[in-house]
Amino acid sequence: MAAGWFVVNAREARWESSDVFGRYCPFEGEERFPQLGININVLEPGQPLGMYHAEPGHQEDFLVLEGECVLVVEEQTRELRRWDFVHCPPGVAHIVVGAGDGPSIVLAVGTRGDGEGVSRGVVYPVSEAAARYGASVAQETTEPREAYPPASRPAPVPYGGWLP
Repeated sequence: MAAGWFVVNAREARWESSDVFGRYCPFEGEERFPQLGININVLEPGQPLGMYHAEPGHQEDFLVLEGECVLVVEEQTRELRRWDFVHCPPGVAHIVVGAGDGPSIVLAVGTRGDGEGVSRGVVYPVSEAAARYGASVAQETTEPREAYPPASRPAPVPYGGWLP
């Protein structure tokens, strides 16, 4: 996408997929949005949206649009269902995991505080609760390349009819 305003249908936008973390539509092009990250995630049961993490200077919000999920937040778990909204203020460790009998669709929105499209200072803590879902690091890190193994990195895929 070019700089400036635009309209794009999620079914026609760029999609990426990871065997570990599901499929998602980031809406951004090669340039990231400088202030806000927003994407639609399609998770199969047991697929986490990412690794358990906390963002000291940034808030994140999630809205379950379809299906069921599990929220791991501050070492607690909570079942989520369609239309449940989750707000994570800065510094709250969290992750959303697909659950139930079929795919879930989650809208994720997060602030980017540096104005350059980068979220700095993210911490990936060790979490027993998140480890049950394959979403915890073995050793705490602030390096995304350490938190995310190369095999989990997403690759571009054509839209595959995942949205209702």
